[in-house]
Amino acid sequence: MAASQTLRDRDPHARWRESRLVSALELLIGAGIVIGHNVFHVVPNEVPILFVLGLLSFRLREGGWSAMGFKRPASWVRIVLIALAAAALRIVLGELVIDPLTSLIWPPAKLPSFLAGGITGNLESALKGLLLVWTFAAFGEEISYRGYLLGRAADLGRRSAAAYWGAVVLASVLFGYGHFYKGPAGIVDSGVAGLILGTAYLLSGRNLWTTILAHGLIDTFAIVVLYFGWNS
Repeated sequence: MAASQTLRDRDPHARWRESRLVSALELLIGAGIVIGHNVFHVVPNEVPILFVLGLLSFRLREGGWSAMGFKRPASWVRIVLIALAAAALRIVLGELVIDPLTSLIWPPAKLPSFLAGGITGNLESALKGLLLVWTFAAFGEEISYRGYLLGRAADLGRRSAAAYWGAVVLASVLFGYGHFYKGPAGIVDSGVAGLILGTAYLLSGRNLWTTILAHGLIDTFAIVVLYFGWNS
């Protein structure tokens, strides 16, 4: 133990390398949970698992959740504007670019089961849907993917700017496969959504409130469209 401590004292990068190894292990486990649930169906739903793992990991390893992105921004107006821009871009890009392109190759993306039926004109179902998207999706998925998996992926590159952008791509691929049930078109669509949300996360100074708000707005728009039957 003493020799190991002496080595750390002599080599200031030793502790960081150990931390990177732990982050790599966490990322590997997280990716396995995502694929294990969504593709092979041998693991329970990944979001609650990653939610808990992420909060525990950042609490125990970094002393708090501000490193994950739960911090008070310098300007809430800026956070809201970035979130609105990200939500608008995701909706417009999905409707005008992603959906038309993927429809040339694959069937349309499937809706989540809680949105697939009975929501048009049904206020109770719509309200339940809103509750679910603002809790499970907005908070749960953003903590899991943008906060936890993206953060641990960035650790591998010592949290440099390039590492964070690479982590955005990796987390977006996993986010796409987190929506495997939607089919190939849905995987691509969700992957692009992950890229937009990840970019908003970085542009806002890695603030999770940005992506939570953007994610909630995106899904709220989808519920409103279905409720009023505008999709048909």
